[in-house]
Amino acid sequence: MSRDRYALGCLVALTLWWALLAVAPRYRVSWLHENLLVFVGVPLTAWLDRRVRFDRLSLTLITLFLALHLVGAHYTYSEVPLFDRIRDWAGYSRNHYDRVVHFSFGLLLAYPIRELFRKVARARGFWSYFLPLLLVMATSAFYEIIEWLFAAAVEPAQGTAFLGTQGDQWDAQKDMALASLGALLALLVTLLFDLRRHPDFAAEFRESLRPRRTR
Repeated sequence: MSRDRYALGCLVALTLWWALLAVAPRYRVSWLHENLLVFVGVPLTAWLDRRVRFDRLSLTLITLFLALHLVGAHYTYSEVPLFDRIRDWAGYSRNHYDRVVHFSFGLLLAYPIRELFRKVARARGFWSYFLPLLLVMATSAFYEIIEWLFAAAVEPAQGTAFLGTQGDQWDAQKDMALASLGALLALLVTLLFDLRRHPDFAAEFRESLRPRRTR
């Protein structure tokens, strides 16, 4: 299968998954606002893909993350049934689906973001790992700000469902920390693979940290 057909297959699969989960969501207003990420993210990814041509791994990881997000949008992140059962079985005090998806945000999207930095910004060596990590952290913080603004603008019940804090005053900080941890783990694994695949990797890494002379 060609790369272009694979990209189309990812789009079709995600569209079918979206259509399935668009039927009778738990809170329609919250579902609509959660889907802003999809309505913006999918066209943006398609536009970027036409220019940078993401590899198959990046396309797969992006699709998986959006699929996980759509589940949270359908039920709300704090009321996903499977994780309610896990909460009851394990004796947790909350539904942890939101934690899983925030961690997955960093884990699944750090690699595609790194590919984007390498192909567009020509990031090499140390910067091809550090800059994607920073962008994941910044994007995670930006999302928490958007959640706060939405919750403050709508009726309390809808705002609480959208935030999904479940009574944890440190919910936003924990979400950002998990996204950062997921990205760090993904980039460390990528680093290990690069060390094995590229014999000149160490030299490139050192060179990237040297200041360039300017005239």
